Amino acid sequence: MAISAVLLLASQASTAQIKSGDLAARRAFLTKLVAAAVERTHHTVRYDPAYVRIPYPGGDVPADTGVCTDEVIRAYRAVGVDLQKEVHEDMERNFSAYPRKWQWLSSHTDTNIDHRRVPNLTVFFSRKGETLATTNREEDYRPGDLVAWDLGGNVPHIGIVVDQKSRVSGRYMIEHNIGRGPQIEDVLFHWKITGHYRYCGPPAPQGTEKRRPEGSPLR
Repeated sequence: MAISAVLLLASQASTAQIKSGDLAARRAFLTKLVAAAVERTHHTVRYDPAYVRIPYPGGDVPADTGVCTDEVIRAYRAVGVDLQKEVHEDMERNFSAYPRKWQWLSSHTDTNIDHRRVPNLTVFFSRKGETLATTNREEDYRPGDLVAWDLGGNVPHIGIVVDQKSRVSGRYMIEHNIGRGPQIEDVLFHWKITGHYRYCGPPAPQGTEKRRPEGSPLR
């Protein structure tokens, strides 16, 4: 009986350590993601929503062009997560879970553009990450969170919460591109929030050490 109790306590302690380790790893990942998002503001990007054929995996439109989704894609790629690949693989397996009634009316996956569409990204983040509450409480939005909006007329937008606070409102600001290139602005509540997510990348393969590869520098 005593041995069983000791084994149970040891098991509980081990589980607590694993959960604590996971939490620390997630925090470290989000810290790097925020740094990558902030770094994006040092780049000059012309807003260009044109369809462009790009390599797969690891493909990107020209570095001096892009839209709001490209800011998210490039920040994640800087910390070792290829959203082009992750979104495509999930769409291949679960195509019916993704929207098809939008402008493109697509009946198949397309690695050139699927990951660059806000509706696809929000579905992916809801499936593979955490779906968080959409509230009007600024304290519910933390650095590294992803926020999606409706700009009006069903025009979607997406950005990343960063660790810089507005001197005016005191709330965390957003790194995004709404047409003026990568900017950090106090726009959290400027538009109707349609989604709030947190995504720390794909899980490490079973049987391997949970170690996230270092991302390559942003272009």
